[in-house]
Amino acid sequence: MRVNKTGTFEILLVEDEPGDAELVKLALAQGRFTCRATVAENGCAAMSILRKEAPYQAVPTPDLVLLDLNMPLMNGREVLKAMKADPILVVIPVVVFTTSETERDVLASFQLGAAGFITKPLDVQEIFNVIHSVEEYWFAVVRCPKNR
Repeated sequence: MRVNKTGTFEILLVEDEPGDAELVKLALAQGRFTCRATVAENGCAAMSILRKEAPYQAVPTPDLVLLDLNMPLMNGREVLKAMKADPILVVIPVVVFTTSETERDVLASFQLGAAGFITKPLDVQEIFNVIHSVEEYWFAVVRCPKNR
């Protein structure tokens, strides 16, 4: 199991739908890992959080970003492009978690540096299963750089 300094994994959930954000947070709360989710309602807020701009200076750097593609102000593709162009943010894994099923979005996400692409299931239990699988993979299986 990957170990971090606090024993809590930090997740930045970039999601403009409050209901979807609550489902993901509930799934994380019921998972086997201790996770704290910070929610950004759009891409601009996500980038401010990631760059530790006011008023987000105290928000911990995420161990994982779950990113919706279709959002107002700055969409997920733009967030992904900005993250992967930033030498500090480039090492943070980003999993696209969106309603899109189009091959064009899958391809574009990977071309922009996504570590994964998941189409949101419609069934609540399936959402929980997917989130728990994501936790297991990223927090128990994968090795990430230590000094981020």
